[in-house]
Parts: sequence; structure tokens; C-alpha cells
Amino acid sequence: MRIALFITCLNDTLFPDTGRAVVRLLARLGHDVEFPEAQTCCGQMHLNTGYRRRCAPLVRGFAETFAPYDAVVTPSASCAAMVRDWHPRIDPRAAPVAPKVHELTEFLVDVLGVIDVGAHYPHRVAYHPTCHSLRMLKVGERPLRLLRAVDGLDLVELPDADECCGFGGTFALKNADVSSAMGVDKAAAVRASGADVVCAADNSCLMHIGGTLTRNGSGVRTVHLAEILAATREGPS
Repeated sequence: MRIALFITCLNDTLFPDTGRAVVRLLARLGHDVEFPEAQTCCGQMHLNTGYRRRCAPLVRGFAETFAPYDAVVTPSASCAAMVRDWHPRIDPRAAPVAPKVHELTEFLVDVLGVIDVGAHYPHRVAYHPTCHSLRMLKVGERPLRLLRAVDGLDLVELPDADECCGFGGTFALKNADVSSAMGVDKAAAVRASGADVVCAADNSCLMHIGGTLTRNGSGVRTVHLAEILAATREGPS
């Protein structure tokens, strides 16, 4: 199976360790991962802000770049949802590629059939189901099943887990006060969980939650799910 990594703009520019974690994890499971350098933005930001025509060239470029691969893995539920749900509607030529795009936990559980990835992460962790993973991709229990299988990890319940963190892409810019208030509520829930670490399938949401946690001096770290699953006794934790 020929596998490609779709890193996404946010991860590429701000959280490159997440992409490296995906490659490290899949290599440990016996799979080579290619990184097509022609990849660019999936167009989600443009579409969500009302520039549908402006994102059409990005959709075509995505389809052309990833067409040769059997599977495309991304550490972003929001971008995976954009590709699968919107790309075929924007350009029918994207239809053959869109179903091959998988958020990481979908790929591990549904495609590879793996639950225990051999990870070791001795921390108390809360999982935040991001809106796109929860409502569009409907990843369900997949991330939790993977986390429960991690050696040393103490998975704690996050109160009101299905509540939005308030990021919402450009929503956080256009509606800053509302976004910040939602972030405060989510941070309070994280603190109430007693977790040392909060993880999710999107670094965008973790960035928003982490900013609030840092400002209130909670000490809780935000870590992408991929980095937890890639951690071993010998590697980063």
C-alpha cells in the first residue's frame, strides 16, 4: 500500500513534530510514508470564510498531488473532513481521491486494523473530541480505544467533552469574545478532569485550549494524539 502524509498548513508551519510523529508511528508499524512536496492548503480556511471560488484551484491541486496514492493520512480531523465532505462538491475531479483521505485514528483502526500501537506514555490524559472529528468524521470511540491501549497512560474523563473549544478557525478572529469565553469553559473542564495532558486530533483546537491554559497558569500540557501514539519507552514522552 502506497501511503502519503498530508501534513496540513497549521502543522507544517507551527507543529511539525506532529507530522514527524505520524511518520515515526507508521514506520514502527511497518509502513513507509511518502511526503509529496507539491501539497498545499486543502482550502478549508478559504471556504469557511466565504471564498469558495478561491479554494477551487487548491482542491484541484490536492486531487492531482494525491491521486497516485492508495491512502492519504493526516493528523487533522478538520482538514480530513474538508477533503472528504467538500472537495467532491467543489470539483468532481476530486471524487476519486477524497475517500482515500483518512484522519490518523481512522487509518489505524479501520485500514490497518490496529488498536495497540506499542506506545508508552506514563501520564494522566484527557481527550478532547474536536468538532470535526466528532460531528463530521464521526470517529467515535476510535481515539479512546487507541489511548486505552497505551502502556502507562491513565485516561481520565473530560467533563462536557463534546462542547466546542471555541476555536473554529476564523471564527476565533471574527468572534473573539465568544471564542475566548468558550475557551475558558473548555480549559475549566480540562482542569476539572485532573489531567496532566489534554490531547486531540487537531492542533488548531489544542492551540486555542493551550493558550487559555497557559494564561491561567494551569500547568496542563496540550499534546497531539499522534505524538502520544508515537511515544515509546525509548522515545519522546
